[in-house]
Amino acid sequence: MGEHVIKMPDLGEGIAEVEVVAWRVQPGERVVEDQVLADVMTDKATVEIPSPVHGTVLSLGGAVGAALAVGAELIRLQVEGSGNAVAGNHPDLAPAPKPPTATAEAAPVPANAKAPAATQALRAVGEKPLAAPAVRQRAWDLGVELQYVAGSGPAGRITHADLDVYVARAGKPAGGAAAERYGELHGEQAVPIIGLRRKIAEKMQDAKRRIPHFTYVEEIDVTEIEALRTQLNTRWGGERGRLTLLPLLMRAIVLAVRSFPQVNARFDDEAGVVTRFEPVHIGIATQTEPGLMVPVVRHAEARDPWSGAAEVARLADAARAGRALREELSGSTITITSLGALGGIVTTPVINHPEVAIVGVNRIVERPVIRNGAIVARKMMNLSCSFDHRIIDGVYAAQFVQAIRGYLECPATLFVE
Repeated sequence: MGEHVIKMPDLGEGIAEVEVVAWRVQPGERVVEDQVLADVMTDKATVEIPSPVHGTVLSLGGAVGAALAVGAELIRLQVEGSGNAVAGNHPDLAPAPKPPTATAEAAPVPANAKAPAATQALRAVGEKPLAAPAVRQRAWDLGVELQYVAGSGPAGRITHADLDVYVARAGKPAGGAAAERYGELHGEQAVPIIGLRRKIAEKMQDAKRRIPHFTYVEEIDVTEIEALRTQLNTRWGGERGRLTLLPLLMRAIVLAVRSFPQVNARFDDEAGVVTRFEPVHIGIATQTEPGLMVPVVRHAEARDPWSGAAEVARLADAARAGRALREELSGSTITITSLGALGGIVTTPVINHPEVAIVGVNRIVERPVIRNGAIVARKMMNLSCSFDHRIIDGVYAAQFVQAIRGYLECPATLFVE
């Protein structure tokens, strides 16, 4: 019998590391060739990693939420034959580390560590605590750093009993299920931010940190375009599919960027270069169960409203089902975000970095409006659009939004080249 190490493959597109979002197998399980071992997330999408061989799982390369570099050990299997790795040469079967000497630099203890000194283990920098995969998984569930847990097992290995002692003295409940019950009883629940939610958090933080946003809000009378949409659905809905306002807004954006090309762009602020695009690739912010995703309608300028509507529906279904391809979740040049009926009066949407503009749609409401001296009921909607103030001046942004307003308030112009 030998051991076979499966390393994190290079997924292309310059990806240097991934995040483990789910393990499909656990130590001790038998796996077969092409069986999915893990789900990992890049900055674009979730990818399944299959096994190239038959074998039995010996160890996993990290807990859920761990970041693994390309080429790092993802999983280790016991296989027939010699395998591709030296037996025992992995973290859980490694020889015992030497205890730190008086001159060894101790690993820093985090400021929020709750355990008293008696429950903490001082290890030299670079020393990895020894623990079985089950102990590591339980420590992850409890939010415990094994670096600070003293091990009583052979060669200093950390056992479940050591973990019990640590969490008990730190004032935490022992055991994953017990921890959950403790949280429920006390009205608390610790939820690790991993996977897509972590990517969203990082992207939003990066966008707000790097981009000086400003938001311009304009009121638009959508009575006429809503009447047109109703007529088109009555005439063509059965054959071509029903239209929402979204594909008509996409058409208005396509026409508006012809006069205002600076908004259909990406800004590489590290290189100091703005790239304008003739094609209009519109990102559609889409809510999915794991979190917000932005599939891309490519070449919106070449689509009629029905083609645009069909592509939006297809991409939204793929994103919500977890089937969207990486290339369908990247490459947008401008983004639309809408909360539909929950759209509120005004929003301040966050730009989809490295783009320079985002169009936010608020809800449509019918209210009294003065037209030609008379009070009439009109369907009104606000557009809340954010811009990168480093690239887009206020007047330019306002002119762009006014161009969109003109197309939507006089919808016949949407179909005049």
